[in-house]
Amino acid sequence: MLLAFFLGGILFFAYAFSNNYDIHKDSLIKKKRPNVVIIMADDLDSKQLSCYGGQNINTKNIDALAKEGMRFDNMICSEAMCVPTRASLFTGLYPAHHGSYQNHKMVYDSVDIKSVPHYLGDLGYHVALTGKDHSTRPRSVFPFQIIEGFEPKCVSKTDDYSLDKIREFVKGSQDPFCLFVMSINPHAPWTVGDPTEFNPDDLVLPPNYVDTRTTRTEYTKYLAEVRRLDDQVGDVVKMLKDMGEYDNTIVIFLGEQGPQLPGGKWSLWDQGQKSSMIVKWKKTVAAGSTTDAIVQYEDVVPTLIEIALGKPISKLDGKSFLPVLTGKSSKSRDYAFGIHNNIPEGTAYPIRSVRNERYKLLENLTPDQPYYLKWFMNPKNNSSVWLSWVDKGKTSKDANTLVERITTRPAKEFYDLKKDPYELNNLADDPIYKDKVKTFDSALHNWMEDQGDTGIAMDKPLPMKKRIQSLKK
Repeated sequence: MLLAFFLGGILFFAYAFSNNYDIHKDSLIKKKRPNVVIIMADDLDSKQLSCYGGQNINTKNIDALAKEGMRFDNMICSEAMCVPTRASLFTGLYPAHHGSYQNHKMVYDSVDIKSVPHYLGDLGYHVALTGKDHSTRPRSVFPFQIIEGFEPKCVSKTDDYSLDKIREFVKGSQDPFCLFVMSINPHAPWTVGDPTEFNPDDLVLPPNYVDTRTTRTEYTKYLAEVRRLDDQVGDVVKMLKDMGEYDNTIVIFLGEQGPQLPGGKWSLWDQGQKSSMIVKWKKTVAAGSTTDAIVQYEDVVPTLIEIALGKPISKLDGKSFLPVLTGKSSKSRDYAFGIHNNIPEGTAYPIRSVRNERYKLLENLTPDQPYYLKWFMNPKNNSSVWLSWVDKGKTSKDANTLVERITTRPAKEFYDLKKDPYELNNLADDPIYKDKVKTFDSALHNWMEDQGDTGIAMDKPLPMKKRIQSLKK
């Protein structure tokens, strides 16, 4: 009897200690887990950032983050347009899986699709968003707390913003918080900032651009909005410092996809698909570090879950890159993949891509058709840059080659990105690269099969009823 009483007492105290330990552990977790602030650009040519080697503008505030944290040199968006990229960022799923595989097509309204407010909310984080609100509907999939502060409409001619409500959110968050600050810069129209800061004659244009006076003039307007973006980053960082939250906050800068210029956004060349990411995390991420590890937007959610001490979610397409951040690994993925469906931005023109750190394969699934995009090829739609390219191409063979590169594409393109970062020398038919092309082709088609990606069949107009329903959600 005494033995039973004694053993029972031990079990009772062990149970009580265990419960108290768990409570104490939970308390420590809440105190020590970092806040997260993610600042995202809109249509940024990441190569223009001075910390990425840009020569046209000194982006001092973004550069300051890079000096304090890790710069990712192979951050890749899987579809180079706003809605799919943001849906992938928030859900951890590739476009074919979340359903937003065309621009302005909403994700599937399904109980099986969750996003960062669900995943981090379940782990005790307070998740909010201010600014551009693409991919925040339906609310059942994206239950963000929406905060006034930054302009939500990317085509607005002004980008006025206030930090007042954001400060209230930060100050009032009892739990760890995750805040998405979504800028509309430098999305067209390029109507904010001061273009006179930049001399058109002094600009260093990308080699895949046709050098015209119109291109140079318009690019000063684009750079003025990059300046506005950099100022916004500086203001958010200053706010965190003034509130005493900076040291306990992971600050992540994301570049989204490339610019609304020919060969940028709405393509799977690197000027559209390759992005930027900088992660500042005091005492965890080495200051001034860089990495060539391949990361995609789908990888952000799994990484945040691991940072928040949550369990991995097996159904996600993304993969945590926390080992890269902590210096335990120099590699995250073997490949990054890309999908492009041209509708509703132009006529059907499906493209797929796969890459590693050095090589990249693109497959144009309808090479017999011309590529057409209404935003810069239609004379009525802000097309002055493109028209200046076409006009110069009439008298310049080099200019015409760059124009035809956009409009007329082969079935396969293969590039050595180290030697040819602007993808101007197609090696797909070079016998030296025959085996590499075959290897990349196999990896791409295995991925498409895994995704349920039907290729050409996905680049078709949604039935009007479905598109109206999608836009209403």
